[in-house]
Amino acid sequence: MKAITLLTDFGLKDPYVGIVKGVILSINPDVHLIDISHDVEPQDVTEGCFIIQEYAPFFRKGTVHLCVVDPTVGSKRRAIVVTHDGHFFVGPDNGLFTLLLDSQSKIYEITNTSYMLGRVSHTFHGRDVFAPVAGHLSLGLDPAALGEEISEPVRLADIHPVKKGRSLTGRIVRFDRFGNAISNITAASLNAFHKGRPFSIQVAGLRFGKLNKTYSEKAHTCLEGSSGYIEFAAFKDSIARNRSIRKNDPVTVRLTPP
Repeated sequence: MKAITLLTDFGLKDPYVGIVKGVILSINPDVHLIDISHDVEPQDVTEGCFIIQEYAPFFRKGTVHLCVVDPTVGSKRRAIVVTHDGHFFVGPDNGLFTLLLDSQSKIYEITNTSYMLGRVSHTFHGRDVFAPVAGHLSLGLDPAALGEEISEPVRLADIHPVKKGRSLTGRIVRFDRFGNAISNITAASLNAFHKGRPFSIQVAGLRFGKLNKTYSEKAHTCLEGSSGYIEFAAFKDSIARNRSIRKNDPVTVRLTPP
C-alpha cells in the first residue's frame, strides 16, 4: 500500500488537517496517511526543514511526503515536487527541502492545473495544490507531468555550522516536546572538527567539556540526540525553560589546550 506522510504547522484546533486528508482520500481512497506532526512552530521553515531530514529516511522508497510550512502562501513563491532517493516531497519552494537537495535530486515546479482543485485559493495551497498533487503521485503519476524541471530551488541560508580557525559555530534550530534544545551541529561534524583534541561547547552561559551519553548523567547534559545532532537537555526538566535557551542562540565549539 502506498503511503503519504503529512508534516505541517496547521495544528489540530482547526479543520485544516482533516480537509487535506479528505482531498487526498477523494483521489486515492486506498492510500495510507501517516501524521508526522502538525505542531511545527507556525511559519518556522527551518524547524520543518530539520524535521523532514530526520524522519524521511525511515520510510520506504516510493513514499510521498506532503510538507506544508508556508508563510508566503499565495505569493509568487513556487509550488514544487522534489524527488530524492526514491521519495517524493511536495510543498512550497521556500527552503523547506534544503537539507534534502543534492546532485541527484530533481525538482519540478507544479504548474499543471489538471492536478489541482478546480479553484485555487490564495491562502490554502495545502488543500488546493499540495494535497491533490500528493494524491496523484501516490497513484503513480510521473512528477514530470506536473510541470517543468527547475534547477535553482530556494535554499535556506546559514543552515550549516561555520568553521573558523579553532572554533565551530552553529545555532539552536528547534526544541522537542521535552524542551531539549537541538542544534544544527551533527555529532559527525563535531568529531571531524576536534579530531580527538580537547574541546568545549558553549550555549546560553552553559559550558560542556565532553558529550554525555544519556539524559540522566547530569542535571544539564550535552549529547548526541537520536537524530545525530548535538542537543542540550535538563534531566526531568525543560532546558529551554530552565536555562532560558532560545531558538537561534549561538552554539560555539572551541578547541581547548590539552
